[in-house]
Amino acid sequence: MLHRLLAAGSALLLGACTVVGVRAGTEEPAFERLGTEAGLEIRRYATRRAAETTVEGEETAARSEGFSRLARYIFGANAGASRIAMTAPVAQQGTRIAMTAPVAQAATGQGHAIRFFLPAALRDPPAPEDARVRILEVPGETVAVFRFAGGTDPASVAAARAQLLAALPATRWVAAGEPVAWFYDPPWTIPALRRNEIAIPVAPRG
Repeated sequence: MLHRLLAAGSALLLGACTVVGVRAGTEEPAFERLGTEAGLEIRRYATRRAAETTVEGEETAARSEGFSRLARYIFGANAGASRIAMTAPVAQQGTRIAMTAPVAQAATGQGHAIRFFLPAALRDPPAPEDARVRILEVPGETVAVFRFAGGTDPASVAAARAQLLAALPATRWVAAGEPVAWFYDPPWTIPALRRNEIAIPVAPRG
């Protein structure tokens, strides 16, 4: 009983902390920081795994639907009925796994691709029950990252994307792919304290 009360109290505390942008218990994909140029951070990511779904429609609505599909997967709609918690691992049927941040969104020819990165220690992710959710291996890449706070509405994301693309020519890097939006905080986090990022794959100039 005491253990349950402590666990509930811990969950409430972590939830309260996310309101003011304090993140705890959520793994992020590891990366090597290569430096900062023209206000952009250059990072090198190794190969990592993710759960992804593609949703047609308007950007915000697509993100909401995609998040719901992926949330169902991580909370048990998978072959092993394994459950993944947002902020702390949950053990169920012998499997202990945790979701990582950020949630990624990118426009594709088929709609918007929404992606949850999976823990590095999870070598064999359970198969999704929903055929619209797929598990993929994301190749290692070097990215230029522009960080911004505030809203995650299409106008705010587009403005941040424009700032990244405007800054890139002043660096030693050129675009090698399309920009992706990364979101680290839940919707209830105070906008001014949110961590949002726009990332674009890059290659050395010349």
